Amino acid sequence: MAVKVRVPAPLQKLTGGQPEIQGAGATVGDVIASLDTKFPGVKDKLCDPATGKVRRYLNVFVNDKDVRFLQGEATPVKEGDEMSIVPAIAGGTEWGVLSIE
Repeated sequence: MAVKVRVPAPLQKLTGGQPEIQGAGATVGDVIASLDTKFPGVKDKLCDPATGKVRRYLNVFVNDKDVRFLQGEATPVKEGDEMSIVPAIAGGTEWGVLSIE
C-alpha cells in the first residue's frame, strides 16, 4: 500500500532532497523498512538499532495521529495514508527560568 511520507529537512539529505517520498507496507514499521530499501540509512536515523523502535527524539504521525498513542511501529497504515516524521523540540529548564550570575 502506498503511503506518502513527509521527511524533515535534516533527513532530506538521505532522500535526495525530497521533502515527500512514497513508502509501502501494512504498518508504520513496514513503511520505514521500505524507505530504507529506497534510501539506505533512513531506518538507522529513524530507529534505535537495539530496539527497532522509533527514536525518542522523533515523532511519527499517521494522518495527524501520534503513533506513540496508537500501536507504535505496529500501527496499521492503508493506501493513501500520510505519515509525517517530526523531530521533537525541547528546551528550557526545570523551573522555567535560567539565571546566570
